[in-house]
Amino acid sequence: MSELMHNIDGRTRLAGTNKLEILMFSLGLDARSGRTETFGINVFKVREVMRAPEITRAPDMPDAVRGMVSLRGALVPVLDLVRYTGVANDAAPEVMIVTEYNGRTQGLLVAGVDTILRLDWSKMRVPPAMLAQKMGGLITAVTELGDGRLVMMMDVEKVLADAGGQEDQDVFNHLRPMQGSERTVFFADDSSTARKQIERTLDALGLRHLHALNGRQAWDDLQRLADQSAARGEAFNQHVHLVLTDVEMPEMDGYMLTKHIKSDPRFKGIPVLMHSSLSGESNHQLGLSVGVDGYVAKFEPQRLADTLVRMLA
Repeated sequence: MSELMHNIDGRTRLAGTNKLEILMFSLGLDARSGRTETFGINVFKVREVMRAPEITRAPDMPDAVRGMVSLRGALVPVLDLVRYTGVANDAAPEVMIVTEYNGRTQGLLVAGVDTILRLDWSKMRVPPAMLAQKMGGLITAVTELGDGRLVMMMDVEKVLADAGGQEDQDVFNHLRPMQGSERTVFFADDSSTARKQIERTLDALGLRHLHALNGRQAWDDLQRLADQSAARGEAFNQHVHLVLTDVEMPEMDGYMLTKHIKSDPRFKGIPVLMHSSLSGESNHQLGLSVGVDGYVAKFEPQRLADTLVRMLA
């Protein structure tokens, strides 16, 4: 465990190169399929890996939330991913992955961890519709290893939302439409949970919006729309007024998408706002290094709304 975490701590300098490292883990043998599936989580979201500690059960928690543990004096909720995903496995999870994203810390109980895999985002593909449906929208990307195994990137934002970690949904009721001329936001995010929250925020602000499911699709769509504007003799910034992008996305990440936008004169005058669960200061600085005009953490609708209003005013 300690050697694994040493590697995690020393390998967080890949952002901005369209590369990532994922920690692979399993949830054990699923009696229904007779298979042991391999999942992945971005190393940037992993704080440590440890043997499953003693967990204190707390009342009024969702079924998949096992309870709380004390880590360095702080109480941390622990989610049983085996139970959460519905894997038919009676064995008790032996490992806890301590994750930190969206400004929150939580433990994820898994059957075991494998290794760290370094790869290019272009190798991560949007999951086929059949697989996405089978996994209940829990998978955002897949890649195939040389040994034939399929690694599925887990939508930990959905996990956090289902565990009750999102902002109070009543916050949307306090957002008010922007005054003045109409504005259009183009956003890219591979998480269905995040897309729904973005749409609710934009709708509450009275903003029109277009979206893509990943950075590659976003870049293709933006180029096509820009070419259409040019053919009409119009500046593209008359039609799209801001691009909102996630960081982690299959095929092309948000850092690379921002680089493309900022280096193309067709998109001059269109600000890019990065919207990510990678909410650490280092990730913020990496966003600034590729030219983003703003950076806001996910699942904070009020902060997102305030930032959008300021940048679009």
